[in-house]
Amino acid sequence: MTTNPKYIFVTGGVSSSLGKGIIAASLAKLLQAQGYRITIQKLDPYINIDPGTLNPYEHGECYVTDDGAETDLDLGHYERFLNVATSQANNVTTGRIYQSVIDKERRGEFLGKTVQVIPHITDEIKRRIQILGNSGDYDIVITEIGGTVGDIESLPYIEAVRQLEWDLGEHNTCVIHLTLVPYLSAAGELKTKPTQHSVKTLMESGVQADILVCRTEHPLNEGLKTKLARFCNVKKEAVIESIDASTIYDVPNLMLDEGLDKVVLNQLQLKSDKPDLKNWNQFLKRHKNPKSEVTIGLIGKYVELQDSYKSILEAFIHAGAENEVKVVVEPIHSEYLSESNIEFKLGHLDGVLVAPGFGERGIEGKIDAVRFVRENNIPFLGICLGMQMAVIEYARNVLNIKDANSLEMDGQTLNPVINLMESQKNVINKGGTMRLGTWDCQLEKDSIAYKVYKTETITERHRHRFEFNNDYKAQFENSGLKPTGYNPDTGLVEIIEIPENNWFVGVQYHPEYKSTVRNPHPLFVAFVAAALKYKKKKK
Repeated sequence: MTTNPKYIFVTGGVSSSLGKGIIAASLAKLLQAQGYRITIQKLDPYINIDPGTLNPYEHGECYVTDDGAETDLDLGHYERFLNVATSQANNVTTGRIYQSVIDKERRGEFLGKTVQVIPHITDEIKRRIQILGNSGDYDIVITEIGGTVGDIESLPYIEAVRQLEWDLGEHNTCVIHLTLVPYLSAAGELKTKPTQHSVKTLMESGVQADILVCRTEHPLNEGLKTKLARFCNVKKEAVIESIDASTIYDVPNLMLDEGLDKVVLNQLQLKSDKPDLKNWNQFLKRHKNPKSEVTIGLIGKYVELQDSYKSILEAFIHAGAENEVKVVVEPIHSEYLSESNIEFKLGHLDGVLVAPGFGERGIEGKIDAVRFVRENNIPFLGICLGMQMAVIEYARNVLNIKDANSLEMDGQTLNPVINLMESQKNVINKGGTMRLGTWDCQLEKDSIAYKVYKTETITERHRHRFEFNNDYKAQFENSGLKPTGYNPDTGLVEIIEIPENNWFVGVQYHPEYKSTVRNPHPLFVAFVAAALKYKKKKK
């Protein structure tokens, strides 16, 4: 426990996709395992208020917190590593910073003053950085600064870091700079020049890196570490090798071996102990030594970019380790699915997950996939839009309502089995206006969901505008599709099941957001177990 919070800043050079989020989360894990209360925040330099209106191809998945914030996917890494919930305060964008300052200007808080980047924008950045630290809940706040040092949009954030180092005083801050040490195969050597130039660019903004974390494909020898230390004004022990790992969950141990936690704690003048990583390493052991293997089809329309479904992929890793099963996820683009190729694409699978999404592209392929899975009794999990597709498929092919659809896909349908939520009907603005964050769900006792969760009331995170239309509820129930989870306040259907099938579950919420290394999500654990059981039965 510390008297005043300490601040660690993680910056990046050369490329914005070096893995700052994983390094931040890994360091946080090591510090947490020594008894420190840790949180991580992400400062994003883009002008969107949040990533909620961004196409997943642009920025990967949009991660949702308990309090309904639509955030950067790195917050998912923070939660998965630390098992600590994040909030709106953990993700700040340039758009939100400017909006806040402009709102203050309109209210007259700067009367007589010219509003400028310095001091007004940088003061707001500094205020946002310190919100979590001033809460009294944390000993150390790690702030990851998105983008690349030298980018125009990153300059106000780097300037805010420079000022905070001065404001907070010596040993209360630490700057980690993540750089690339590329390997030139033609020359057969690693090159340090990109790191040197990146550190120089950072220094031109008045910030000296305390620690270098060097991403590399090949080990750094002592001579290279000495060279980097000398040219970049850091201690040799503060040059940390971050070699490519087989899984992101190896990185905390790799950083421990390099002594990153010790160097950071020494800089902050805090006590360093041996981290307790017993549970973490037990998870790693199960993950790396599976006893069985299952293949799950992930049916979506953004499958070309893995980050579009990052939380789902990680939830499968957690659930696989819990079952001691290797989960091979086979991405399948719903836009290219049809009745003619469906058996070829899905027939060999042990389970199928129909993924969330928005818009009508690829919808018919998802519906065809659900029909094939339902009719062939393959374990099925539908998430958000995936659950809605299961409802539409059942209405068309079992209830014989041939024009059944969602109002999202067909605003003129006479049978909207998926309807626009009442609270959404007068919403005009798109950003931050969906049903977001944690909501309660009451479970039916004779359901798969109740067996999975082992409790009557659960809380899960949502991100949607459309809902199961309760006008059709009796028709579905009478024909075999059972709503088994409801929001107790609104009566909205949260979970649907087909009891006659082996394992057929659709959920309106996003269980993947709450899966962590320490607490794999029970729905994913049960789904993987069902896929394994199905595979064994096939043999």
